Amino acid sequence: MNSSRTAPFGIFILRLALGVMFVAHGATKLFVFTLPGTAHFFASLGLPGWLAYPITFAELAGGIALILGIFPRWVAAVLALELFGAATVHFGNGWMFTNANGGWEYPVFLAVTSAAVALLGDGAFVLKRSTFGRN
Repeated sequence: MNSSRTAPFGIFILRLALGVMFVAHGATKLFVFTLPGTAHFFASLGLPGWLAYPITFAELAGGIALILGIFPRWVAAVLALELFGAATVHFGNGWMFTNANGGWEYPVFLAVTSAAVALLGDGAFVLKRSTFGRN
């Protein structure tokens, strides 16, 4: 098989899995920790508590956009930056995300995977193609 023929489908699978993970990540903030609880956690880190609301929305909407293929490269690039930022608050907690206050392996993996999608392209089955770079 020619990898250039199958690459868009590989990107689609990666994009789909990443989108599901972002929806789950945002849904955990919304339904498990609740938005006020997430805001309180952000405030305990020295961040403005109100950031919990747009961050949760970005993860939910971004995950859905990745799944549906709506500007996937742009969405992945923005989410990569968001998760790299999120990872920094977990660096002192150790590697494993099961550590107290969460380690950094999960947010870094999401950030790196998002960066890969942003660099690789939109992939197959896209509703609205990104317009920067080559796909």
